[in-house]
Amino acid sequence: MKEMCGVIGAYSFDEVDVSQYLVRGLESLQHRGQESWGIAVFGHDVYKKLGLVVESPEDANIIDGMSGNVGIGHVRYSTKGRTAVENAHPIKIGNFFFIAHNGTIANVDELTSKASMESSIPSSVTDTELVGIRLKQIYNQHKDWQSSFEILSEELNGSYSMVVLTEERELLAVRDERGFRPLCMGYQEETKTYFIASESCALDSLGARLIRDVKPGELVKIDKSGISTHMFCNEEKHAYCPFEYTYFSNPSSYLNGISVYLARKRIGAELAKKYPIEGDVVIPVPDSARPAAYGFSMESKIPFEEGLMKDRYRKRGSLRSFIEPLQKRREDIVKKVGAVRAIVDGKNVIVVDDSIVRGTSSLIIADILKKAGARKISFVITFPPIRYPCYAGIDFPTKEELITYRFCKDKSDLSHINEMVAFALNVDFVGYNDIGGLSRGIGLPSSELCLSCTTGDYSCLKCIPKFRSREEMKD
Repeated sequence: MKEMCGVIGAYSFDEVDVSQYLVRGLESLQHRGQESWGIAVFGHDVYKKLGLVVESPEDANIIDGMSGNVGIGHVRYSTKGRTAVENAHPIKIGNFFFIAHNGTIANVDELTSKASMESSIPSSVTDTELVGIRLKQIYNQHKDWQSSFEILSEELNGSYSMVVLTEERELLAVRDERGFRPLCMGYQEETKTYFIASESCALDSLGARLIRDVKPGELVKIDKSGISTHMFCNEEKHAYCPFEYTYFSNPSSYLNGISVYLARKRIGAELAKKYPIEGDVVIPVPDSARPAAYGFSMESKIPFEEGLMKDRYRKRGSLRSFIEPLQKRREDIVKKVGAVRAIVDGKNVIVVDDSIVRGTSSLIIADILKKAGARKISFVITFPPIRYPCYAGIDFPTKEELITYRFCKDKSDLSHINEMVAFALNVDFVGYNDIGGLSRGIGLPSSELCLSCTTGDYSCLKCIPKFRSREEMKD
């Protein structure tokens, strides 16, 4: 059960209406979720819709009427549960609180058993709603948020960055003890408003100053008395998701004190060192691979050009293919990418991409470049081969859909994987990054990264998750 999403919270001590701040923040986090969105403001019921943030005049009119000084918001990209408005966040837990969640709960069956001992749990419950129900049960016993999250954290296996809006007009923010998913705090001096957001790019869009990241295992509470923090769990070893640095996060964001843009640029340079291949031009797959392509070009001295362009003149031309829930939608988005023939015709083209997961996009892009006259096509990939399912919030839950598994099974030799995936894509060369290059580029030791999707080592979780089919994930 997974949610690779964006969350935001706001609390104004000047009693300024935060509803518009929540919407603007969600718009800047749209790259984290395209399926649905929603906000909850104190004193109002939740408002949530399918699609992109505020797509209609009706949305704008309703939000104008949701005045309040504290609230939370969410954009959703799901890998569990149908794309339906009832599964959108924030989710209302009785009349007690609203909750919005980014992450994965891998031990849903176990948590359901615990929660069912105290109340009946619907079979259709989502992981976020289940966490909310269990949190409410614990809080009803202890009447203290710190103790409640201490107990809940022992029961949860997986990743979570959450914001909660309570009936007492409190804004809560928590991040799991491993720090899988990002979460940060900001402050806008002019309105005395504190913000919690998945990424610092949301703070930038609101004119707020980044204070710091929410620490792994930390609870932040903001209420009329001020801001307080508590460590509900201390874990020495972290498991930051490297996919955030290579693909998911906005390049303008800072994660765990590291610039995403500069990390991607360094990773590109590492790739150029690892693969000193010949080429006439280096081009990125738009948009997340652009900084890495710059880094590759600078290190290799091969000219950088924009050889692929998204058609931004069409409706929804800036959508991201990977986070679309359906295969056909992913293909349709990639097909809206066009080659710049003047750049690639007759050239040996080095294509820099952030990852190859299913191979869908890469096959289409290779075909587009061939039709535009590229003489030779080489792919270099910032992320190592993805060989195992992710149970920390990214949408590749089964081995069978991964191109490396389909063509290489469990073989781990990188040169063999490169050769077989190049064959599968019908291109001249494929060069995946390795863990060392990824770690050096990001600027974090590999021991601080979650690498389960490339190594199969799930020790960063409390127990090995139950592998499920995609059909089971979407039920």
